[in-house]
Amino acid sequence: MTQRTQKIDELLRQEIGQALEREVTDPRIGFVTVTNVETAPDLSRARVWVSIIGSEAERKQTLMALRGAMPFIRRGLGSKIRLRRIPELDVRLDDSIERGTRVLQIINELEAGRTPEAIDARGESLPTPVARLPHEGDTVEDPLPIPPAEPARRPRTGVRRGEHGRGPGGHGGHGGQGRSEKTALRRRPK
Repeated sequence: MTQRTQKIDELLRQEIGQALEREVTDPRIGFVTVTNVETAPDLSRARVWVSIIGSEAERKQTLMALRGAMPFIRRGLGSKIRLRRIPELDVRLDDSIERGTRVLQIINELEAGRTPEAIDARGESLPTPVARLPHEGDTVEDPLPIPPAEPARRPRTGVRRGEHGRGPGGHGGHGGQGRSEKTALRRRPK
């Protein structure tokens, strides 16, 4: 992923989130957060990852409504972002927050000495760990000893980069303005 693609992804994430908040009035779209956008290198498609709060039925309904609203949002992005091509937007459900919450719940239960509570695992991709009982031959000591710290290095002395009469960073030419600064993405004025 290039730096330019990362900037486009972040800009699209912000603008799509604002459009969902302010411009889309579909009552089926509940509480939605755009968590990530992944743009193809040729800018033809972009996956829009969303987190939806609600029951399973509400999430499905919201996801269908979002897929229907994406052409409208894409047209709106054309007037807000200066790109040759606004990518096709493909909405995907991001369930990483739910999985992370489940993992934290399991860890808390294991630390408390309880067996993790059985939860309906439909759609859950992580296995539920089981508490391990002590076995004969287990050692009590720490299995991974901490290696000794490396001795501190002496700082180098002498002429540092950038002190030879060149521009910032010791590079000649542009005076600190690289190509990426000149071609940075900008929002179109309203």
